[in-house]
Amino acid sequence: MKYVIFIPDGSSDYPVDELDGKTPLMVANTPNIDKLAKKGYGGFTNNVPEQYTPGSDVANMSIFGFNPADYYTGRGPLEAGSEGIPTKPEDVIFRCNTIFIENDAMDDFNAGHISTEEADELMKGLN
Repeated sequence: MKYVIFIPDGSSDYPVDELDGKTPLMVANTPNIDKLAKKGYGGFTNNVPEQYTPGSDVANMSIFGFNPADYYTGRGPLEAGSEGIPTKPEDVIFRCNTIFIENDAMDDFNAGHISTEEADELMKGLN
């Protein structure tokens, strides 16, 4: 038997006025998701233990069988590992988001999807 674990992380979104109060997912063309829903089994789960802030880092760790209480040390080490950055248990690893501010307010939580190279230049400046 084959299994697919489909995690639509963040897909619920918020209603948008331009979409007549619907969410982007409500108006999206989703034939493959629709097929999975019709032919598979679905349900709701809570993959974030109560003492943790809800986030994909803790949820995915739980989904794949790793108890966050035993393994979770923060998002920084997970992202360092995904980038192949070697770490030691005594390391303190910081992560940050590059953002865009306009009119004294955060306009974009990821700086307009700047390239890795552009972000690398910013991080070198911070270092």
